[in-house]
Amino acid sequence: MARIAGIDLPKNKRGVIGLTYIFGIGNSRAEMILDKAGIDPNIKVSEWDDDQLTAIRNVISETFKVEGELRSEIQINIKRLMDIGCNRGIRHRAGLPLRGQRTKNNARTRKGRRKTVANKKKATK
Repeated sequence: MARIAGIDLPKNKRGVIGLTYIFGIGNSRAEMILDKAGIDPNIKVSEWDDDQLTAIRNVISETFKVEGELRSEIQINIKRLMDIGCNRGIRHRAGLPLRGQRTKNNARTRKGRRKTVANKKKATK
């Protein structure tokens, strides 16, 4: 079982795809990591030996922030935006989209489920 950065990589996938299961590593980074480690990207994760795993771990630890360290840095950045009160921070606090999207019709992912507001009752005499 290949375990890198606290993540169990799937055995039956190619090396490039398997590395993308780690938070903070996408396709291009995975290719670069395997290139630096000197490993063929088409070899499956189950076929990696201990030396190759060690080389991959070393490249990742020296070059990138991944998993918990990256998540905490992102949270700190979001908290900083909220503390200084910039527009992005205010939108984070309100749970609205940050990057100029319209909110009249869409934005359900950020806003959550619809909250129906009842009509006002007319006063009777």
